[in-house]
Amino acid sequence: MPNQEITSATASSGQGAGIIKPYYSPRLCNDDLAPTRDQNWSWYNIFSFWMSDVHSMGGYVVAASFFTLGLTSWQVLLCLLCGICIVQICANLVAKPSQQAGVPYAVICRQAFGVFGANIPAVIRGLIAFAWYGIQTYLAASALMLVLLKFFPSLTPLTVPHWLGLSALGWICFGIMWVLQAMVFWHGMSAIKRFIDVAGPAVYIVMLMLAGWILYKTGLSNISFTLSTKTLTVGQQGWEMLTATALVVSYFSGPLLNFGDFSRYGKSMSEIRRGNRWGLPFNFLLFSIVTVVIVSGTQSLFGQMITDPIETVSRVGNSVAVALGLLTMIIATIGINIVANFVSPAFDFSNCSPQKISFRTGGMIAAVGSVLLTPWNLFQSPEIIHYTLDVLGSFIGPLFGILLADYYLIKRGHMDVDALFNATPSGRYWYRNGFNPKAIAALVPAVVIGLVISFTPGLHQVANFSWFIGAFLAGGFYRYIARHDRATSGAIGYMKTEAE
Repeated sequence: MPNQEITSATASSGQGAGIIKPYYSPRLCNDDLAPTRDQNWSWYNIFSFWMSDVHSMGGYVVAASFFTLGLTSWQVLLCLLCGICIVQICANLVAKPSQQAGVPYAVICRQAFGVFGANIPAVIRGLIAFAWYGIQTYLAASALMLVLLKFFPSLTPLTVPHWLGLSALGWICFGIMWVLQAMVFWHGMSAIKRFIDVAGPAVYIVMLMLAGWILYKTGLSNISFTLSTKTLTVGQQGWEMLTATALVVSYFSGPLLNFGDFSRYGKSMSEIRRGNRWGLPFNFLLFSIVTVVIVSGTQSLFGQMITDPIETVSRVGNSVAVALGLLTMIIATIGINIVANFVSPAFDFSNCSPQKISFRTGGMIAAVGSVLLTPWNLFQSPEIIHYTLDVLGSFIGPLFGILLADYYLIKRGHMDVDALFNATPSGRYWYRNGFNPKAIAALVPAVVIGLVISFTPGLHQVANFSWFIGAFLAGGFYRYIARHDRATSGAIGYMKTEAE
């Protein structure tokens, strides 16, 4: 690994708001995009960030589904461990440039794509994020609807589909969740940090209580870590294990790509690595074990395997327990939605026009767009969900590959922070009219190949690996196309290493 160095004394300052120098172009900079001085996130804040990502209804379903593949418990746990360790390694790699410079993902992309070309990955990621923002908001609204119907059965007539595929009560619940999330987001990153510090642990309390209740009802002897009756050959087991490992990485690909939006606030890389270590391998495996105890218990308790945590909680006899459980699930969903699908597009859209679109405005664009997509219609089509996940990997994998190939292999860890905000031809990241043709030339074929794989029926199983295929293809293409640009010495100007 090359020595990572950074030009500009401003990048590692530790206090105050963003640093805007007089010669930073207003076309590229505002208070939210400028290098931050508020690098005060500890390992626990990073740990809580990953807890919010893991402890969601989507994470619950994904973890539970792996135990239905026909694999033994040790095979599933090995897949989970391998997949989440890959995520951990990638998270450490993505975190470093943003933590060093104190800037979000969209700004870091300027180093590879050019100061204006960075809008390409920013818009791609932003559009994907607000689609999922709408889906997660709908899931939280569904949980809220169950709570209301549990205590106010008279509201049942309002559940009949009415307008654009959603009932009157559905619109009310969706609106409530939409406003609650916007309120947390509107108070800025400090409020978001405090919220996720509470949201992740709160879900663990409910999950452990639910697991304890199921164990009390069924007994330990009725809990099985193999939730499938399939019998697989050795070859089939190997393929399922590879698929499960790839799906873990794909599931976390969204927040992984934009992890720099949060690592920019980290006190140091050692704090971030520690937070990643506890928040990913340790946390994910423990959550998966608790999940399978609950899912396995539902088979014995209700006569059917239930992988939807909302439905499981709703079947608990005590109304107060149901309400507390569902409200906690709502909090968890708000947590992952804000960190994965609200903060990221806020920075991404702000990057497109810094003087007109602030962090708050960018987030509200995503929030409004999520409603226009009518996500409940999207979520209710399994085929569309399947293609959405594959397309997600087809785009995010290449963006990830180019980001790392540029920073570690081409630039060799050298970064000129001030040049990230220089909109003149003399700027180091100006390339050609603000765009880097080499990065775009690497991105396009990698994405096209991924999309072809995703939409070719005969390659359905290969599509599960679209993130890996896209990352390696784009990274390889870019490494070859930009091979003559490889840095051989430190960046000019003031040099500051992480050790300093």
